[in-house]
Amino acid sequence: MGIGGISIWQLLIILAIVIMLFGTKRLRTLGSDLGSAVKGFRKSMSEDGGSEAQDSPAPGDDKSGDAPGEHESNRDK
Repeated sequence: MGIGGISIWQLLIILAIVIMLFGTKRLRTLGSDLGSAVKGFRKSMSEDGGSEAQDSPAPGDDKSGDAPGEHESNRDK
């Protein structure tokens, strides 16, 4: 038994069909594009993670004076 009840032979047959449909060049290009997208996503998350912690206020730090359910439109009434 393999992954989720699929044997290794069934996985190999599926892989062979995918290679025949798309070709190795297209799959290689797809893999490199996916890898660069993941790399860019991780880079942006690490850059945003440091600045986000400095810019955002603490959850209990409410400087506006509003009650938790109160909005600016309710204050004017």
